[in-house]
Amino acid sequence: MIKILFVSSGNNKFGISPIVYNQGESIKKYDIHIDYFTIVGKGIFGYLKNVFLIRNKINNKYDIIHAHYSLSALATTLASPNIPFVVSLMGTDSRMNIFWRMLIKICYLAFWDHTIVKSKSMKESLHLNKASVIPNGVNLEKFELRDKLEMRKKLGLLENNKYILFFSNPERPEKNFSLAKNAVNNLKDDSIILLPIFDKKHSEAIEYLYASDILLMTSLWEGSPNAIKEAMACNLPIVSTDVGDVKWLIDGVDGCYLTSFDPNDVAEKIKLSLNFSDKVGRTKGRERIIQLGLDSDTIAKKIIEVYNSVIKND
Repeated sequence: MIKILFVSSGNNKFGISPIVYNQGESIKKYDIHIDYFTIVGKGIFGYLKNVFLIRNKINNKYDIIHAHYSLSALATTLASPNIPFVVSLMGTDSRMNIFWRMLIKICYLAFWDHTIVKSKSMKESLHLNKASVIPNGVNLEKFELRDKLEMRKKLGLLENNKYILFFSNPERPEKNFSLAKNAVNNLKDDSIILLPIFDKKHSEAIEYLYASDILLMTSLWEGSPNAIKEAMACNLPIVSTDVGDVKWLIDGVDGCYLTSFDPNDVAEKIKLSLNFSDKVGRTKGRERIIQLGLDSDTIAKKIIEVYNSVIKND
């Protein structure tokens, strides 16, 4: 049995990121042992304090180390693992400053056995020619379709309002909440509610996907945003700026719209999406996820192929 150590941030309010945890659990289904090491400590110095802890955790017990996000990868690199080392870079890693991007490139060339990025645009912006593009998958078993009105009742939302879900922390500048707020204000309709959801357990947060009318993403940048894929898994209409791989994800899905960064354009796309929600209801986003092979099982198999290749080449 292959033994893998996942290294990632543990600074999430609930510990390990659900994105990282769900990926590990999907891989476990294929008779692969996964352990998790979560880094507690913020900023570069907070991560560096974990170098010796990571080294002690490795202790020749694993076949592969798989680090998620560049800060976790740097701390693991400094722990000097003498076993195959896989790194997954996320959307935020592509927007680091020039010094940090140069550091990523050096580690990619000299220390990392295989690098995974989440979209083609990330691969191009970071100039990582040999990196694999493997987006995060969606566990479709967690997204069984539920009745909108029943979920509103459970969550204490009003039945007749229009709810626009903003599935991010408004305080994160890259999520560009001000654009979402200005666009909704331009609609001049008090029954249309912009609903930011963050700092909730994943199982609780996804309930709002069923209760809402549309998902709105106004980000300045993304990799392969899980919020979009999870909304698609729920067949929820979407309005999003053209960031990361969103254009590819929603291509051909009626009820899903790309927008510019002009609040008037965002408002118009919201109107279109709400109109679709009223007349048609749900999209065929779930079918698109399956068509693209973005279910968690298919993605798990692609990552296992990476593991087998680095072990073979070690």
